[in-house]
Amino acid sequence: MKFQVLSIVGHAPHPLTGELLSPADRFDEVLDAGVAAERLGFDAYAIGERHAGAFLSSSPTVLLAALAARTSRIRLLTGVTVVAILDPVRVAEDYATLDQLSRGRIELVIGKGAEAGHFDLFGLDEERQWDLQKEKYELLRRLWREEGVDWAGEFRPALKNVTTVPRPYAGPPRVWHGSATSLNSPELAARHGDPLFTANAVQPRAAYVRLIDHYRERFAAYGHDPARAHVAAGSGGLLIADTHERAVSRYKELYEARVRQNFKPQLEGKAGYNTPFRTIEDAIADGPQLIGSPQQIIDKILGYHSAYRHDLQSVTVDGFGLSRGEQIETLERFAEEIAPVVRREAPSTLWE
Repeated sequence: MKFQVLSIVGHAPHPLTGELLSPADRFDEVLDAGVAAERLGFDAYAIGERHAGAFLSSSPTVLLAALAARTSRIRLLTGVTVVAILDPVRVAEDYATLDQLSRGRIELVIGKGAEAGHFDLFGLDEERQWDLQKEKYELLRRLWREEGVDWAGEFRPALKNVTTVPRPYAGPPRVWHGSATSLNSPELAARHGDPLFTANAVQPRAAYVRLIDHYRERFAAYGHDPARAHVAAGSGGLLIADTHERAVSRYKELYEARVRQNFKPQLEGKAGYNTPFRTIEDAIADGPQLIGSPQQIIDKILGYHSAYRHDLQSVTVDGFGLSRGEQIETLERFAEEIAPVVRREAPSTLWE
């Protein structure tokens, strides 16, 4: 198993104290966590992209460039690049530039995004989101693989003899397809022989098994080698304590306050937006969140691996209101007490 740290750079008041960091301090926190992740041996660090809601991640390329300058080994991913609302030419240019700056450490996770509102912001029809996603991704693929591209489509002006610059560092960066609720992303990933990154953040396990099983079935049906069907999974948050009882005692009020704060009544009943695991006991027992003792978290990750056969596990430490010091402490405990066991029990050839 490989391990990634993800931040979507949330910027909501602390759910208990109401404290709100300045944007500059919040960005420092994210960069510090990325530097710590490299020092602690994590394989990747990812920055999300959000254009609506209480987030500061509207420009992930800028944050990833800052991380590229402060790190030398760790892979730098997105989580996700909302390609459906972006110009593929701009995406090709920006991320190829980052790929050069980081000397080949950039990988994209693309998706339609998890926040309602960004399609309106960019003047696009949300009803066409999957058509936008498919066309724009397929143009991005060509721009990174070909020179002198001639192209015509529905959602942007035609291109004639276009070669985007710079070119990627050492061939096209790997592109994962972020998948949360719909079979469309697993289908597109399978068609192109790309890896799948399942959100594994809000819904019960069976919902994500459905997406992954569809992906693996279609991956083989398209004629790709099943051994290359790499899968990654999110986790909905990481909170570690010495024992189950201490985890509940220490984090119950914090976890449940954040759930209430994040609740979106206008999206009630729509899969992928509001967690059904509203108490910490429910989250520990059945949710995707990694909360509890180190052994509980090891068991949960390995339980997901038995269902998903995933290669990469993503964790998030800044989603519940932990201080900067608590975030680093959590990453340290994960790297020392959890990651070595899971790596041994669930080896992966990803990135080898």
